[in-house]
Amino acid sequence: MKLRVIHETVYHYTPTVQNAQHMAHLRPRTGMVQRVLTHSLQVDPAPTQCNMVQDVFGNTRTFFSLPFTHEQLRVRAESLLETLPVPAAPPGEPWEAVRERLSYRRGQPYHAATEFSFASPYIPRHADFVAYAAQSFAPGRPLMQAASHLMSRIHADFAYTANATDAGTPALESLRLRRGVCQDFAHLMLACLRARGFAARYVSGYLLTQPPPGQPRMIGADASHAWVSVYCPQLGWVDFDPTNNLLPDLQHITLAWGRDFADV
Repeated sequence: MKLRVIHETVYHYTPTVQNAQHMAHLRPRTGMVQRVLTHSLQVDPAPTQCNMVQDVFGNTRTFFSLPFTHEQLRVRAESLLETLPVPAAPPGEPWEAVRERLSYRRGQPYHAATEFSFASPYIPRHADFVAYAAQSFAPGRPLMQAASHLMSRIHADFAYTANATDAGTPALESLRLRRGVCQDFAHLMLACLRARGFAARYVSGYLLTQPPPGQPRMIGADASHAWVSVYCPQLGWVDFDPTNNLLPDLQHITLAWGRDFADV
């Protein structure tokens, strides 16, 4: 598919802002299943400084500063991309074998993916995550099947409710509330996977949704989305979308990934 994404955010300030610095992750990644054809970023009022660099995860981020008084800020990113089908992932090894491979041993090579198996600012280690995930990790079940089972349970057990949480809601609070938005569902699935000893990362991006039959697509009807990517030594990184209970494909566009929402 060839997709055009327009992302616009507008801030209105009261009182006026005297000085501002911003960091934006708005340029999509280029990889095996998506390719950025064109990208532009406009900031109004024009910043005095604007630098685009890569972070430690390979995401493109833009830093810009406005050291002057302003009452409004408009940030508009426009990207044209080509997305390719995601190859079907085989079940892979049993989850016990994968966890064993990722376990630390003195003198053995360090695997870079294990960076995503530790606690992070939004995702602590906690016994409640171990307990919730236990049902999905039956003995001998392949990791991809276990992750898919966990994704389906989160989709069924938790209600998508706007404004029930905010950007700072901890994963433990989302588990207690049994409701939230895509960020909460992603954080919860990550917490369960990491609590069981697996490497999993937070993915930020967009999802193309379909309007009701006979209705036109509404400009501005879709917003940013979040999902999860799980590492399996045999397969590499495999994406899961617990909000929609599906494996991301042509309709998902990846902006950035990190340990949790704080990184992107």
